[in-house]
Amino acid sequence: MSSLTIQTNIASLIAQNNLRMNNLFQQQTITRLTSGYRINMSGDDAAGLSVANLYRSSISELTQGVRNANDGVSTLQIVDGGLNNISTILDRLKTLATQSASGTFTGDRNTLNNEYQTLLGEITRQASNIGLNAGGVNNTTLNVYIGGTTNLTNAQVTVDLSGTANQVDAAGLKLTGTNIAASGTELTGNSILLNNAAGNFTGSQTFTFYVQGQSSAVSVAYDGTGVATGDGTAAISKMNAALQGAGLTGITASIAADGKLQFASGQAFAVSVGAGANGIATPSATANNNAGLYAFVGAAPTPVTAGAETDTISNGQGTVNLSFDTTTGANLTSILSYMNSQLNTIGIYATADSAGTGFTLQSASNFTINETANAGTGQVFGASTGAVALTNTTPTTSGAAAESAITAITAAVSQLGLVQGRVGTGENDLSYAINLANSQISSFSAAQSRIRDADMASEAANLTKAQVLQQASLAAMAQANSAPQAVLALLK
Repeated sequence: MSSLTIQTNIASLIAQNNLRMNNLFQQQTITRLTSGYRINMSGDDAAGLSVANLYRSSISELTQGVRNANDGVSTLQIVDGGLNNISTILDRLKTLATQSASGTFTGDRNTLNNEYQTLLGEITRQASNIGLNAGGVNNTTLNVYIGGTTNLTNAQVTVDLSGTANQVDAAGLKLTGTNIAASGTELTGNSILLNNAAGNFTGSQTFTFYVQGQSSAVSVAYDGTGVATGDGTAAISKMNAALQGAGLTGITASIAADGKLQFASGQAFAVSVGAGANGIATPSATANNNAGLYAFVGAAPTPVTAGAETDTISNGQGTVNLSFDTTTGANLTSILSYMNSQLNTIGIYATADSAGTGFTLQSASNFTINETANAGTGQVFGASTGAVALTNTTPTTSGAAAESAITAITAAVSQLGLVQGRVGTGENDLSYAINLANSQISSFSAAQSRIRDADMASEAANLTKAQVLQQASLAAMAQANSAPQAVLALLK
């Protein structure tokens, strides 16, 4: 039993301390109810606040990441719309080219070509507007940062629209220089005479053709099974069937006047055969080639690795200046593609030679080649310049230029389709990324809520409890303060 004192009122001190704690409890409860947070300062729950802050930071990052992804989708949708429009223009170009290519067309091909050239310009304009021309704003790698992870590579979606493969202007689609007019002299009766008798092709052979307008060599598998030695007619029949099967409908096989196997086409081409017989398109009296051909046979070119080589090629239809750099002169494929895009307009066609390592320029009219830069040290044409006149010819006026244009347009449609595929894949990837980010935002928000948000029902009950405790503390402290007055009864 404690002693009765008046100097120290222990009961009052205890009551005051409990009242102070009850006041703090009530203040904390009111703060939680009015803020909605269980943790309002680090002192409330330091560890919990640290974890909740990480969740909140991730939520902010992902929220902005969703905005970034939506902006990316919008950009790709704009590009996609432009690509669809260019695809429609390509359809019109093929319609015009097909009309001009017909041998029964009696109208003015120049009128068709005027619309054709205008549409080429429109393709370039629209490609520039959607940023998929050379140097365009979207002709690059688009990195859309979304977040959600500490790994930078996984935190972003990459859409690669860089390089020439994603350029959809006329030059990028390799349509520059094509036309559907009759200005270029066509090759007719272009023949290759092989130094083998037609009747000697009795076994299986693989013929490799390099044809104007084809981006790569075409292999033709010839099966001479059942062909008797000397039976050239049977061999030719099987050869033409093999050509048709390989899609080379413009090339036919026949027996030359001297019994040798020969191929003929209205296009520039070269051919080699596994048996060792090969040749370039060379007019020959024995092959009964009446149309004639002029050709320049180039050696295997050395790729351009620095600087540039410029060459001027002229004939009766006009003059073309060629400029070979590290892109247009990178390899034989690039060289052939570039030369055909420039030279077909004046009736000159480039094709790989029979070995597939060099090239041949072929034309139905005489032409000259002059190097205007790096003369004598040229890496494409080398030191040799000039043209070899093989025989005379009569110009023709049908639709070979349009046929070349059809081949180029077909390739352009394929290239455009690949670009559309990359854009569509990018749109889908961003949509998937948005879905994931929104899911992460929901999960992080729920996790943060469980740690930091106040349980309002529980806090309402705590407020009632705090109010009762405060009132009880005040009443008890009043009693404790008046207790020492009992000492006065002892002094009476």
